[in-house]
Amino acid sequence: MQLVVMAAALVLAEVGQVSSFSCHPKNVSIPVESCGISGCVHTTICEGRCYHEDPNYISYEDHPKEKICSGDWSYEVKFIEGCPVGFKYPVAKSCECTTCNTRTTYCGRLSADMPSC
Repeated sequence: MQLVVMAAALVLAEVGQVSSFSCHPKNVSIPVESCGISGCVHTTICEGRCYHEDPNYISYEDHPKEKICSGDWSYEVKFIEGCPVGFKYPVAKSCECTTCNTRTTYCGRLSADMPSC
């Protein structure tokens, strides 16, 4: 009986590790300021890690491209009450693991803490 419980625990632990690699949308609140007035905007970002496997050998001709969690983005406009000037903010419409495009995306790790409301 203990063997069955241990096997079930290992399977559940493995499932938890696989789900941590998922790329998915996440709702966040970001502090903003316009016309000297502070507020919050609620938006969606892409969050998660993408599976990457290094090859057993090094080849300079065909090296694997690392995938990142990214997606389709649109921009929406918000006005803070009491301010006639609107501002644009990004909204993730869908998220998936894709090859990083260094021409349009910063492909390194973000080391700064993201402020929240």
